[in-house]
Amino acid sequence: MQERDRSNPPVEIEDIGSNPDPRRPIGALIAERLSRRGLLGGTAAALLPALPAAAQDTGNTPNGGPSSLTFPELRHQLAQRDAVAEGHEIQLVIRWGDPILADAPEHDPHRQTPEAQARQFGYNNDYLDFFPLPQGSRASDRGLLVVNHEYTNTNLMFPGLGSGREARARVTAGQAAVERAAHGLSVVELRKEGGRWSYVRDSRWNRRITAETPMRISGPAAGHPRLRTEEDPAGTRVRGTLNNCAGGNTPWGTVLTAEENFNLYFGGEAATAGPQAAAYRRYGILKDPVYGWGRHEPRFDLDRTPNEPNRFGWVVEFDPYDPQSVPVKRTALGRFKHEGATHAISADGRVVFYSGDDERFEYVYKFVTARPWTPGDPAANRDLLDAGTLHVARFEANGTMRWLPLVHGQGPLTEANGFASQAEVLIEARRAADLLGATPMDRPEDVEANPVTGRVYVMLTNNGSRKAEQVNAANPRPANIHGHIVEIIPPGAGTGRVDHAAEEARWGIFLAAGKPGIDPGTQYHRALSNEGWLSCPDNCAFDSKGRIWIATDGAPITSGVADGLYAADTVGPGRALTRLFYQAPAGAEVCGPCFTPDERTLFLAIQHPGEDTGSTFDRPTTRWPDFREGAPPRPSIIAIVRKDGSVIG
Repeated sequence: MQERDRSNPPVEIEDIGSNPDPRRPIGALIAERLSRRGLLGGTAAALLPALPAAAQDTGNTPNGGPSSLTFPELRHQLAQRDAVAEGHEIQLVIRWGDPILADAPEHDPHRQTPEAQARQFGYNNDYLDFFPLPQGSRASDRGLLVVNHEYTNTNLMFPGLGSGREARARVTAGQAAVERAAHGLSVVELRKEGGRWSYVRDSRWNRRITAETPMRISGPAAGHPRLRTEEDPAGTRVRGTLNNCAGGNTPWGTVLTAEENFNLYFGGEAATAGPQAAAYRRYGILKDPVYGWGRHEPRFDLDRTPNEPNRFGWVVEFDPYDPQSVPVKRTALGRFKHEGATHAISADGRVVFYSGDDERFEYVYKFVTARPWTPGDPAANRDLLDAGTLHVARFEANGTMRWLPLVHGQGPLTEANGFASQAEVLIEARRAADLLGATPMDRPEDVEANPVTGRVYVMLTNNGSRKAEQVNAANPRPANIHGHIVEIIPPGAGTGRVDHAAEEARWGIFLAAGKPGIDPGTQYHRALSNEGWLSCPDNCAFDSKGRIWIATDGAPITSGVADGLYAADTVGPGRALTRLFYQAPAGAEVCGPCFTPDERTLFLAIQHPGEDTGSTFDRPTTRWPDFREGAPPRPSIIAIVRKDGSVIG
């Protein structure tokens, strides 16, 4: 979310690298494993054991080509407008500021108020999820779209503030209140009529959740002294949710929204001199924060409310079908910069939630519920996320991995090391993972299980800080600015009885991003086209055939092409043969790929259009999607459909 500067790629302002001891980064392990196999230039497929026969692709691909994807591949671009593969149509569904509650005013970017913004669609949409509303219509033609609003670009929201930190330093109390109202989530009813998608402005299901919405805190850390404040002396209630990036859902039909870069909002002298300074530092909380809200709102000032940051960095659950439901921060899932909280059901019925900690040299986690979920019994599942075990990943050079439990009293997680209870292990999950010897990764973002094969894919966006001594023949890049995708194979993958709860698994590399022939160390299918390479994988989704759809964030900086959406088979002859499907407008990233149940619509969140160096409200690098003189760029949701109405892909 920083001002983009192509001359100095990768480290974003929220990605400060706060792990004090990044032992053996993932690149070193990849390199060692490759060198052991003698693979100096092989394909990604060679790194992984074969799937059982039941999960193998038949090889009967259309037109005799290696990929099962048949859309005409898009050409790379970097333009003010977006583009999609031929034969498809882009439909604009909803934009920042569009009124979604019945009493909301029309959006006026020159006269914004927090009261209006709290009733309008929020800013910088990220995670998307579609919850069908059949009720007499096709389940894929009517539903609730749930959208995360991650952060705000102050310089693009308000006129006359300039760019970057200059804009944030000038923000008024009223403008800061508008920004808080633009954070959080939106729930909005969508309908498809006559082949076109639109939102229902006065739907009884529509809802805004903001940085001010009352929430409950549950699980092992609820009520702990470090979560108590003057406003909430019990430590069980909190106002709002912040920096909601990717997310997930549960088998019982609720939403999980992940709080990511919460460190951006808190600052003060206590960041370096207070009793919690070491804990603040481990989460990247600085004396001078990115947002200047603390000048206007005491709870963001560490010197006045030192425990408030401890109440953020959690996974939040709520019911999208009940606009009156109170969101709950589930502390059993740990506190870190959550990117996503996606689920898979293990063979014994327990539910596993995967999450990345989105910062360079941070870790991959999973949470395993203590008991199985109960289909058809919402009451039995209501507090399922309050009991279970959080694990962190350690990748071994021989292709095996271990999920290490973060349990108080086990191993180094004892009072002697500063953990007096399970609550403290979860509040300081990063430090607990450090002590367990987890593997520092190259910015773990979305982590998703393939519903067809059971394999788990970890999006590692990049790490421009990998040092030269971590480079070798199999991973020759001195800085991994393009990222890669790790593939985890739990026991039973491909058999229909996958043990996602197991503490051991295998792993390999699905692809290593960058442009072949230009960027060393890339790994894709050998038939990759000139348009199929990608940079900075971020989010992903899977279709019913088990194909992966990869959204990127950062390609304009690292590669000079727009961020986009790419698709590839994960098994068979087209494995890791990525194809370019969609590219975003200037400055924007692509987030939250989400299919309707019939797969005839693909929703995408287009976040921070115009986020480029020097871009401002008054002089943006694009005015997408309205392209009206004087109109700022507006983060928006689009729907992509095929012109003939058939299935995408």
